[in-house]
Order: sequence, then structure tokens, then C-alpha cells
Amino acid sequence: MDLSSLADFNLVALHGGFGKASRASGRPKATLSRRVMDLEQSLGVRLLERDVRALRLTEEGQALYERTHTLLGEIKEAGDSVSAGLATPRGCLRVSAPVLFAHTLLGDLAAGFARAYPEVLLDITAEDRQVDLVSDGYDVVIRVNPRPDAMLVGRCFARDDMLLVAAPSVVRPPSGSDGVPAVVPAVALANMFDHGPWHYQDGDVMSTVIPDIRLRLSSLIMIRDAVIAGAGAALMPQSLIRQADKHAALAVWGRLPDRPVELWVLHASRRLVSTKVTAFVDYLCRAFPQRVLAL
Repeated sequence: MDLSSLADFNLVALHGGFGKASRASGRPKATLSRRVMDLEQSLGVRLLERDVRALRLTEEGQALYERTHTLLGEIKEAGDSVSAGLATPRGCLRVSAPVLFAHTLLGDLAAGFARAYPEVLLDITAEDRQVDLVSDGYDVVIRVNPRPDAMLVGRCFARDDMLLVAAPSVVRPPSGSDGVPAVVPAVALANMFDHGPWHYQDGDVMSTVIPDIRLRLSSLIMIRDAVIAGAGAALMPQSLIRQADKHAALAVWGRLPDRPVELWVLHASRRLVSTKVTAFVDYLCRAFPQRVLAL
């Protein structure tokens, strides 16, 4: 496969047509068309469907673009670094981060990273959905308790404790004498299927409750405010409870030892990792030297 033809194909696919790719790159439209045709002939498949009004990728063209456009960008970045005789992180770095972490800590961290690496444009999106690095175009994702994924590698940069909390007006039930866990009104995250039981530790005493979910909310900040308002008990990270004085209104029933909270910074598990990704991962880990999350 000719890399120059592959690069021209990616340029056309990125811009959605030969004319737009020509205007963006300054290269003749006829040259781009010929190079893409050469690539199609060498592979023995049609990569683009062409008509007078539109151009779209075939299934094979879409698969080729998704597998190669990021790698071509990294090859160009590596070449630029070698040509310049240095390995300074540069370029756009797209990051997806959980809403709570992004809104409470990432702004300050991002400002520090920008000062340390002025040639990197840091583009952060706060979202709680499970993004795909390749199809969604991200370089790095930050996740809480991520599931094992052979396509991703990274480091745990901070940990937290999960606590069971409620407003003081909500009475913590004693364990039944028959050993049956008590049922309590509860608030839970909308994107988590969690019907308990919740096993929590207060000192040396282990107790269990069954949550009766009355509210499902999409963010921990909303859950915190609902719990303060007396909606029920909920699971919350310790760092969020420490965030402001008003949260002294929350009563901590205990810690959930079976539900540790770990924050990981992850990127694609390929051998060629860009300097901007390495710089961001190292910076984030240095920001939490004790691996303790503090809001």
C-alpha cells in the first residue's frame, strides 16, 4: 500500500469530497482523484462511491479510514519531531473526562498543563458516556473504575472511598434481629443498575441495607443536593462530601469497603504513543502524588 496515496485518501475522507480536500490542502483535485483511484486498484476494492452530487465512503473505505487516519497523524507528528530535532509535545490533544471530575478539578489542572506545554491545544469534553477513542476521535479518556479493555492502556492516578450518606433527618435503621437487611429510601445514578445490597462499615461494625430507589439522577452533584434535601440515602465519593461546608449537613453512615473508587487515564494500546499523550498522562499522575483525590 502506497502511503502517499493512503494519505490522500484520508484527506478526501476527512473533508468529504475532492473539491474540499483540494481547497484545504492546495493540491490539484485531479491529482487527489488519481491517487485515490490508484489506491483502490492496488487494494482491489472500491473505497468511495461517487456521483455528481455527493461522495460517500463504502464500507471498506470507512473501515480503512478508521484504522489508518490516527496512525497517519502520529507518523506525521513523529516525522515533524525528528525533523525539528526535538520531541516537544505539540498539536491538539482531545480528552474525554467524567462530568464531576471535569467540573471540580480539571479546569485548574488544564491551566497548569497549558502553561507547561504551550504548544499543545488541550480540548476537553466533560461527559459521562462511554466514548470510543477511535470513532469519537479522542486521544485520552479519564474513567472511573474502568472495565478491562485490551485496546486501552494507562495508569491509575487517584483513588477515593465510597461512602453511604443521608441527611440527618433520615434515620439510619438498625439491622433487624432476624438478620434481614433494612430497606431505605435511596437516590442512585441514572446510568448504573444498582439495587444493592449496600454493605457498609462504621468503625468495626458491618451493616447492610437494601436501597429502595426513589430517584435516578444523571450526576453526583444532583444526587448530593437531593440527599441534602432529604430524598434518601445514597452512595457518594468521600471527596465530594468534603467539597464545601454545607455538606456537613450530610450524615455518613459508613464506608463501602467492597466498592473502591479508582480514576484512570487511558489511551490506545499501540506501540507508537505521541509525546503529547505521554506528557498529559505524566502531568496528571504528578498532580496526585499520594494518589488521593481531593476536591
